[in-house]
Amino acid sequence: MPIQHAIWQVGQQPTQLTGGKLASEALLEDMIVRAPHILSPEWMLIGRQEITAHGGRIDLLAIAPDGSLVLVELKRDRTPREIVAQALDYASWVAELEADRITQIYSRFKPGQSLEADFQQRFGAALDEDSLNHAHQIIIVAAELDPSTERIVQYLNARDIAINVLFFQVFEHGGQQLLSRAWLIDPSETQANAATTVSSKGSMGDREPWNGEFYVSFGDEASRSWENARQFGFISAGGGAWYSKTLKQLSPGDRVWVNLPKRGYVGVGEVTQAVQPASTFTVDTAAGERLAIDVLKHGATYKARVDDPELSEYFVRVKWLHTVPLQQAFNELGLFGNQNTVCQPTTPKWRHTVERLKTAFNIKA
Repeated sequence: MPIQHAIWQVGQQPTQLTGGKLASEALLEDMIVRAPHILSPEWMLIGRQEITAHGGRIDLLAIAPDGSLVLVELKRDRTPREIVAQALDYASWVAELEADRITQIYSRFKPGQSLEADFQQRFGAALDEDSLNHAHQIIIVAAELDPSTERIVQYLNARDIAINVLFFQVFEHGGQQLLSRAWLIDPSETQANAATTVSSKGSMGDREPWNGEFYVSFGDEASRSWENARQFGFISAGGGAWYSKTLKQLSPGDRVWVNLPKRGYVGVGEVTQAVQPASTFTVDTAAGERLAIDVLKHGATYKARVDDPELSEYFVRVKWLHTVPLQQAFNELGLFGNQNTVCQPTTPKWRHTVERLKTAFNIKA
């Protein structure tokens, strides 16, 4: 069913705002370039109107915190089915981009600036060439789509093709135009699909059925304590929806293998409770049950963000099957790694990683 949204002015007699229309979709593109958070607060724009090897032009190109790319196409004057086909064609070109081509694209978008330096400043982490463009997702921007096109997008997304639609609609109020937006699919689902996509350096033959084991990246030591997580039985993420939303993939009974980026694997456990916000998550202490934000090492930081749903820390309770201190993290060449907090890898490297960790952590099944 096509997405429809409306806005009412609050009052004793609510008044529905009149729908409007932008002078051109180019105006929307200009707005996104000036204020990228209109599109998403989790991405950094790196290109605009980039000409592909096939002769087309990609409207916008962005990068996510894990180095994956985001291809953004505005509907403009193309028919709905045309835009999906065009976006898939462009994605086949994006998938083959190497680091040197991506830096060239950024130098045209931001002359005189460094992609590495700007990525570091934007996301607080170094841009790893091995993870750059390891995956990508497709975002179609439109005011509306016909039902058949929405079904096509839903079909592709359900089969692990990371594609989504962001609807923008204009409303008139007091001589001004207001812009609203709505996603066709929860962005965390598309992000999860992108995280399981085969590397652009690989091939479809490198994919295999998911083995049922979840990968977890525990994140930055400066903002969360692994020793706290071991002691109280949890994993967590926060500081942005991109980091925390993938925790929703976890349900009681799921098994998680926890990696600290650049350090190694530190534990395996079984999820016992679904995700909870910092405002309600409690831990057992010698003094009894207490809110985690009043006990944890970084609790003051979590407490300061507790009322912001986007930045808040979120927790998943875990029964640990085996853990090691940070100093004993297990790491070797060939192990799977990813900056998404939670993902369901479908590469042979993940199967190999789990087999090695079962031996290292003495997990029998």
